Amino acid sequence: MAIKLVVAVTDGDWFETLRQQPNLGEANFWAPSASNFRALQPGELFLFKLHAPRNFIVGGGIFAYATALPCSLAWEAFGVANGAASAQEMRRRIARYRKADPSDRSDFEVGCRILTQPFFWEEKDWLPVPTDWSRNIVSFKTYSTATREGLTLWEAVEERLTRPRFTGMAEETRRYGEPHLIRPRLGQGAFRVLVTDTYRRRCAVTEERTLPALEAAHIRPYSDGGGHEARNGLLLRRDIHSLFDAGYVTVTPDHHFEVSRRIKEEFDNGRHYYALHGKLISTPRDEMRKPDPVELAWHNENCFRG
Repeated sequence: MAIKLVVAVTDGDWFETLRQQPNLGEANFWAPSASNFRALQPGELFLFKLHAPRNFIVGGGIFAYATALPCSLAWEAFGVANGAASAQEMRRRIARYRKADPSDRSDFEVGCRILTQPFFWEEKDWLPVPTDWSRNIVSFKTYSTATREGLTLWEAVEERLTRPRFTGMAEETRRYGEPHLIRPRLGQGAFRVLVTDTYRRRCAVTEERTLPALEAAHIRPYSDGGGHEARNGLLLRRDIHSLFDAGYVTVTPDHHFEVSRRIKEEFDNGRHYYALHGKLISTPRDEMRKPDPVELAWHNENCFRG
C-alpha cells in the first residue's frame, strides 16, 4: 500500500513554541489563507521542514483533518497548540503573512491542517530534506512511498521514531514494516472542529449558524469513557450545550430533543426550551458520523433528569 507524506515549510516561531510544550497531543499547522488542503488522507504523515538555509525535517505528526476556520475559533479550539503564546500573537502573525492593513480587525479565516501525536526531534536527529527538494518550495511538497524518494523518507522517519530516547509518539505508532496508515487519536480541539464541520456549522437543535455561539458537546463525557469521535458529538448552541451537560435536556436514540420538567420546577422558566421539546434534531449526512444510539441511550439513562 502506497502512503503519502507531506514535507511542509514551517514557521520558525510556530515550531519553537510547540516543541517546548510537554505532552502535546495535537497541533494546528495553520496557513494564513483559507486554501483547501487535499494532499493527505487521515493517518498519513505530515512533516515539518525549517526555512532555508536550515534544510532539515525536524518533526511531524499524523494528519487527521483539514478545514478553514476564523482565527478566533482556531484559537478557542487549540490554544497554544496553534504554535503561538496567545490569540493576539497568532493574529499578528496571520496579519503579517497576509500583509493586512494594521487597522484591519477582521477575524481572518485560516487554513487548518490538524495533526495528532506531534513529534519534535532533537537537533542531532534532524533529517536532511530529500535530494529532490527545491529551494523554490514555499509551502509543501508531497511524497509517496511508491517512489524511491518517498520510501527512503518513510524509512528514515520510522527509524528515528523507534530510537529508545524518543518519546514523542504513542507506542503503537512506532513500528517497522510496510508503510501503513496510523489511526489518528483525536484530541479535544480536533473533536471540536470535526463536529462543527460534521453538523455543517449549525446547531443540531435550533439550526443556529452564528459560529461563536456553537460548541461541540460530548454525548458521553470524555471523563466517563466517551471518545473524541464524531459519533460521540453533537453541535449545540452554547446554552443548550450547558443544559445538555447538566442533564436538563437530552437527545433520544431516535434523535428527538427532550426537555426536563425540572427547568420549570427549579427555575420557573424555560418556555423557549419547551417549545423545542420533541423536535427531531438535524443529523449529519454521513451515516458513519451520525450520533451513536448507544451513547445517546447512555445520556438518557445516566444524565437526563427526566
